[in-house]
This record gives sequence, structure tokens and C-alpha cells, in this order.
Amino acid sequence: MIEIRCMTLADVPFGMYLKEQAGWNQTETDWRRFLALEPDGCFLAEVDGEPAGTLTTCVFGSVAWIAMVLVEEARRGQGIATALLKHAIAYLDARGVPTVRLDATPLGRPVYQKLGFADEYTLTRYGGTPAPVPELGPVRAYTPGDLEQVAWLDRQVTGTDRKKLLKRLLAEEPQTVRVLETRGQVSGYCALRPGTKATQIGPCVASSPNAGQRLLADAITRCAGKPVMLDVPETNEAAIAFIQGTDLEVQRPFVRMYRGIPPVDEVNGIWASSGPEKG
Repeated sequence: MIEIRCMTLADVPFGMYLKEQAGWNQTETDWRRFLALEPDGCFLAEVDGEPAGTLTTCVFGSVAWIAMVLVEEARRGQGIATALLKHAIAYLDARGVPTVRLDATPLGRPVYQKLGFADEYTLTRYGGTPAPVPELGPVRAYTPGDLEQVAWLDRQVTGTDRKKLLKRLLAEEPQTVRVLETRGQVSGYCALRPGTKATQIGPCVASSPNAGQRLLADAITRCAGKPVMLDVPETNEAAIAFIQGTDLEVQRPFVRMYRGIPPVDEVNGIWASSGPEKG
């Protein structure tokens, strides 16, 4: 029998065990962030009293994200992921959230389709150990005083008020974050996040192709000689062209999906997603 309860900090080691089975990149810090941002919306499935799967949600006003849908290998095919998803959807429906989004692997996509999720667009994960790329223009270090402008720009591009995520994420590794200013206003930002396998480049949001190129060039050069990964919307042709001009290689696709009211974002402003967890 499948039973679902709220996930707690005591369950983080099991979450790490599942993500290692799946070969994903998240750290304990990531799990703790998920739980802090939505303590009542992160779930663990148990079968006969034993932990078997996880799922996290995060509500940003009218938009919510589902992520970390993981099932223990020996338990797959028993309906655990579907049970977790139905539980999460009921939770978000009860919260009155009109739009639910997620980034699906090819394996998970059919499960989501059966629950009413539709395709938006594809993201491509690029990875490798990059060499430095030529500087395209100066960027500067982020300061906490930039948060309001960064959050405003992010909201214009993503169509979602992710300030609570950005406040925590940028405070965790502030020394890795860069911003670009145009006439005294933030016109782009880019963060780096440590992972167990590689540094995740993103989120990287920019108001113009020039800003996006400058920020990614800076990020890649700062990570030169170390494993990195980043997720780029295929519809952002300028971003794809820039990445293809580096020595990073395609690793796998994700399909961004939604349920409910179709979301509205400016995909050409997304130069690197924050990852499959929060868009």
C-alpha cells in the first residue's frame, strides 16, 4: 500500500540516495532549499512503511513547479510516481494555483501527459569541461542591494514572481553571481550552483542577446577546466548558437510542460534555466 506524507529534513539522506540512483546533480543544500521554500509541499511516498519515492513542489503565486519526482529503482512500475503526482496536484489545486509547470525527462513525459500536462518547449542540457571563451564585455559582482532589480527582471522574463527562490539561492553562493547593468538598471544576471557532478550554470536571465552572451561568456570562463552543465531553451536561438560555439556538448533534452492556464514567459530572455527544479 502506498502512503504519502510530508518530507522532512530527516528524509534528505533518502533523497540523496534516490538522486544518486538516477545520476542527478543535486546536493543536500538543494534538498534543504526545496524543504525551506515549500515545507508543506514536499512529499515522500512509503510502501509498507519503507521510503520509496519523493516529489517537491514550490508555489510562486499563480505558478507552481513540481520537481524531484524520484522512485527507488526496485519499486518502479508500481504506480508510486503517479500517486505522488496526484497527491501534489491535489495539494496545489487546494492552494488555488492555476498553473503548474515542470521539466520532464523523456522517461517521465508520458506519465505527466496522462495527468493533463501539455508540452511547452524543449530545453537542451549542455555539459563538459570548458575552455575559457573570449570576454565580450565586463560584468560585475552581485550585491544584496541588487535583489529587487534582479527579481523584477526575472519576473518580466519568466512571467513568475520567483523572488523567494532568488533571495535564498543568491544568498547561498553570492560570490558566484554576476550582474550586468545598462544605464543604471540590471539588464541581466547569472548564477552558478555547485553540484555533486558538475557546476550548474543558471539561472541566467538577460534582456538582450548582448547581455546574455556577456554573462554566459563570463560564467563559462570562470568555470574553465571544471565540469559544468546548463539547460538552454531550444527556442532561444541566440543562446543555442552561442553555446554551440563553445566546446560544451549536448547531454540530454528536457520538455517543459504545464497543466492548467498556459504560462506566458519570454523564452528569448532565458539563457540558462535554474535547473529542472524551479524553471
